[in-house]
Amino acid sequence: MVSVSQETSIQTRTRLRAVIANSEIAVLDGAWSFVETPMNEPPRLDEHVLAVIRDDECWSALRPDDGSDKERERFGLLSFHFPPGLDNSGFVGWLATELKKRLGTGLFVVCGSNSDHGGIYDYWGCPIDLLDDVAGVIRELADHPTATPS
Repeated sequence: MVSVSQETSIQTRTRLRAVIANSEIAVLDGAWSFVETPMNEPPRLDEHVLAVIRDDECWSALRPDDGSDKERERFGLLSFHFPPGLDNSGFVGWLATELKKRLGTGLFVVCGSNSDHGGIYDYWGCPIDLLDDVAGVIRELADHPTATPS
């Protein structure tokens, strides 16, 4: 169920820092990349494919990078499983803004749902070279959920 809350920016930040403090967060091993295939050749799904999406021209599968294409962008990934019943509305924009402000990086988010594990979950991708820095900011936010805004 989607709910819309009316809150100040301080209240939003406090709420979302509590969300991050109570979420299951994991850093995935290795580098990940998007492997493209033509529309008439959908990617084969296996236990290594994290996500598949397409546009009008090609399929794109997010999977562990195998090093075969040196031109392919490589990403580090983190996962967030949110606790059930906790309002995480605005989380993606809030955390993306924090990371852009602190590290200068953009990122991508792939969302899914697992009703047996809290519902909505996210995978966040950032440039592989910034993964440790991104994880550090996230740990800081999780460890100090009531800190004042920076």
